[in-house]
Amino acid sequence: MKTLPTSNQSGFSLIEVLIGMIVLSVGALGLAGTISLSARQLVGNQDQLLASQRAAEAAESVFKARDNRVLTWAQIRNIAGASGTDGGIFQDGARQIRDPGPDGIVNTADDGAAVQIVKPGPDGLLGTGDDQLVPLFGFTREIEIRDISVTLRQLRVIVRYPTAQGTRTYILTTLLSSYA
Repeated sequence: MKTLPTSNQSGFSLIEVLIGMIVLSVGALGLAGTISLSARQLVGNQDQLLASQRAAEAAESVFKARDNRVLTWAQIRNIAGASGTDGGIFQDGARQIRDPGPDGIVNTADDGAAVQIVKPGPDGLLGTGDDQLVPLFGFTREIEIRDISVTLRQLRVIVRYPTAQGTRTYILTTLLSSYA
């Protein structure tokens, strides 16, 4: 009697292949979720950058007005403020972000039109004829000035902006002295 030679071939069974496909699918779905979250955060970071720029713009306009003596120390306050009768020129409460008016100072009674940002048009290039002006929708800015001493005030600029998760807030806080 002759015996047939046995071969020692091994391979993957159908169950092992299915388990491998499931593990690979779970990993791919996790990676897709991470990419989606990263893309949403990237867009949010653009809005945060815009909020920080608008807050810095407001603080700089206050410092510039003080340094150039466009405003007196008594005027560098909110209209109502903490006391209800501060008597300054800065509007109280959150306001739509607008261009500065003729006085060059933001969040005052003479502010101009609502701010618009320039986005590239269909050609994808900025600075060409098809660029689009888009209003800065949902962004508000508040300037809050509070006395710390006779010659020192705290300046807070609060910018609120919409995100997919709700409204976010960016706050810039600095000190302002009466000495220019």
